Amino acid sequence: MSTSEHGTSLLSAIGLQCSHQARPLWSHLDLNLKPGDRLGLVAPSGAGKTLLLRALAQLDPLQTGELRCQGRRAEEISMPRWRSTVMLVPQRCAVMPGSVEQNLRSPLQWQEHRQRHPWDRNRVLDWLEQLGRPAEFLDWDAEQLSGGELQVLNLIRALQLEPAILLLDECSASLDHATTLALEALLEQWLQAASRACVLTSHDSGQIQRFCNRVLELP
Repeated sequence: MSTSEHGTSLLSAIGLQCSHQARPLWSHLDLNLKPGDRLGLVAPSGAGKTLLLRALAQLDPLQTGELRCQGRRAEEISMPRWRSTVMLVPQRCAVMPGSVEQNLRSPLQWQEHRQRHPWDRNRVLDWLEQLGRPAEFLDWDAEQLSGGELQVLNLIRALQLEPAILLLDECSASLDHATTLALEALLEQWLQAASRACVLTSHDSGQIQRFCNRVLELP
């Protein structure tokens, strides 16, 4: 199973295999992401799409195979740097008590981001406007947000950290159609602004067709 020939890439996976609860899900999986790629993962429920994203982000150990990021083997990159470069945006995000702004600013204090990613309120407000949210959204209680509002928070929290690869797991599942289209447009702008790529899972086949330039089908 392969998405393209190996070559200059942001992220490559070679010979990955996954079993869950003694049931094989996929094997001999190769993946190669180049700048600008928007790869859609397509598979039946339970086929291991989320498990693949977690493996790419090194949140779960590889069962077999090799990962490379920007030409370097995973073993040559510290785990904090890998996870800030290859970043998973889960469908449901955890928030801490406090406002949306406090939740957005919190990861900027982590050692990996402290020097490289200062708080940029104007940029965040521009993203919120594109997603149909008012400036006051930053003052809202993060623990009282709806499912869709949490997904807006979750995406912006990732975008501001400027990973090279975004792993988007049902990132718009709780959004209405208009906001979903706005999110897709924002992601396209963000991907074009630098050498970046993303992988997307979605139960919406229309979204895969609209947004993705390549598709990987899991069995």
